Amino acid sequence: MNISWQSKEAPDPVRIGALGWCLALLRGIPLALLVFGGLLLLLTLRVVERPLFGLKRPVTPFITQFVCRNAFRLMGIRYKTRGSLMQQRGPVVANHSSWLDIFALNARKRIYFVSKAEVAEWPGIGWLARATGTVFIERDPRKAREQADLFEQRLRAGHKLLFFPEGTSTDGLRVLRFKTTLFAAFFTDHLRNGLHVQPVSVVYHAPDGAPARFYGWWGDMDFGPHLLKVLAAPRQGTVELVYHPPLKVADFPDRKALAARAEQLVRRGHQDALQA
Repeated sequence: MNISWQSKEAPDPVRIGALGWCLALLRGIPLALLVFGGLLLLLTLRVVERPLFGLKRPVTPFITQFVCRNAFRLMGIRYKTRGSLMQQRGPVVANHSSWLDIFALNARKRIYFVSKAEVAEWPGIGWLARATGTVFIERDPRKAREQADLFEQRLRAGHKLLFFPEGTSTDGLRVLRFKTTLFAAFFTDHLRNGLHVQPVSVVYHAPDGAPARFYGWWGDMDFGPHLLKVLAAPRQGTVELVYHPPLKVADFPDRKALAARAEQLVRRGHQDALQA
């Protein structure tokens, strides 16, 4: 998570009562077994899958998808989607509000995240990210060509790469301006004419009586207390994904135009879903 964006308001304090602790244990233990059991199965199958198929992963992404979809069932969070999945080759972009985005976006679509290199070293999250095929990049302009080549290699292997163009997470109530840097990789001569980009709006509806930004995870918020708050909630809310029509890269003159259109669609879908 990038902490360059800060809400003007302090995060809501985490207060957990006896009922909350019971709920956190009843949800958290099965969730941990699901996540780490799925990770163990995935790593075992990759021993066979990697030498046979290389970059292509015909089996293990289904394990990730199964784990993420059932994680919401265990947490009690309702999961809704609208719109059609992109069939064309190309990446996916979405707004970023929470660590829950990883589960939400993986639950419906078999994707591979693009993340900053530091995440690979995070305990727990870094292990999961590496195991599920995350593409790690360094924010160094001198490595732009190298990263474009890596994107091309993964896209040609049929991977649906997903990244968060805002560059940081928010409180879930807004969509920030999209950064255009990563869009440049899609305008190379080898990729431009064959790629599409699908924008996705990720929207969180808080539990009844909870602050609207209940699921937001941003700034310097620690992961542990936020996870505990979500698991301990007596009532849960809803996560909703809105898939927008894919954008053909060749229809746009440059990365800035493509990023602006994707941002417009994601923001509009986000606002409409919140108001509804």
